[in-house]
Amino acid sequence: MEKLIDPVPVHVIESELTPDKFVRKTNYGNNDIYIFNHHNAPYLTLEVGRLRELTFRKAGGGTGKSCDLDNFDLQDIPYNQLIVWSPEDKVIVGGYRFLIGKKASIDELGNIRMATYKLFNFSDKFIKEYLPYTIELGRSFVHPDYQSGQSSRKSIFALDNLWDGLGAIVVENPDMHYFFGKVTMYTHYNKEARNILLYFINKHFPDPDNLLTLIEPLELNFNVPELEKLFPSNDYTENKRILNSELRKLGENVPPLINAYMNLSPSMRTFGTSLNHEFGDVEETAILIDIRDIYKSKIDRHINTYRRNN
Repeated sequence: MEKLIDPVPVHVIESELTPDKFVRKTNYGNNDIYIFNHHNAPYLTLEVGRLRELTFRKAGGGTGKSCDLDNFDLQDIPYNQLIVWSPEDKVIVGGYRFLIGKKASIDELGNIRMATYKLFNFSDKFIKEYLPYTIELGRSFVHPDYQSGQSSRKSIFALDNLWDGLGAIVVENPDMHYFFGKVTMYTHYNKEARNILLYFINKHFPDPDNLLTLIEPLELNFNVPELEKLFPSNDYTENKRILNSELRKLGENVPPLINAYMNLSPSMRTFGTSLNHEFGDVEETAILIDIRDIYKSKIDRHINTYRRNN
């Protein structure tokens, strides 16, 4: 485990937070959204890499390197970084990296240069009919000081602020129809709770078209008869209540990001779970969300608020 790099000085960060990178004010919390990449904001990108590694290590993952920046962040056509900046605290509250699918490049071996491509096989149908209209999201993080349980005032809007940024991306890329990415569960998460959660996800958010398959599937020793008894109906609301109750009995909750995605759209698809050996052996589940099916309340909150002001 390498020692983390030192924080980038605030005055250096602020020098790169220029108007051309500013996207919007957040709906709540009076924070700012910026988008940039390593070409036009190398020091901001460096601080994002430091905070990602700090955050993921605390959760039980991470790369083990001094800074979490990889080829996807640093390649010629890099992933963009979306951040929430607190002008009051002068700190990056959280972030995503993202790539517009039609901009994904191909390496000399014919591999698609996308982070999810390392863990999942893309079907021809997915490559032709979905990928060109997809925004790949990854490396989502919320600064440890802004996570639930740390400081209610700071944490209450952190994830919501990030969704304000995603709403702006949707408006600026109207031909994109899907969010695509991975959600992570860490090794310390109770395995029985993990199995219950993944069974629930597989039951309610399946992939009937086999758009993606796992390169290295996680071995899940589901007790299927017991889980079928636990969720006897197909009623999502009732099963979600059962899920939350069962996880609480085991001392767990639905991870915040997974919960946020489940509450975003009824047509979300999931594609199974894989181990990521390059990231602390965390368990990652691929998801696909049809932006056109996002609940109206979320559209109004995160997308239409940007439309009205731009």
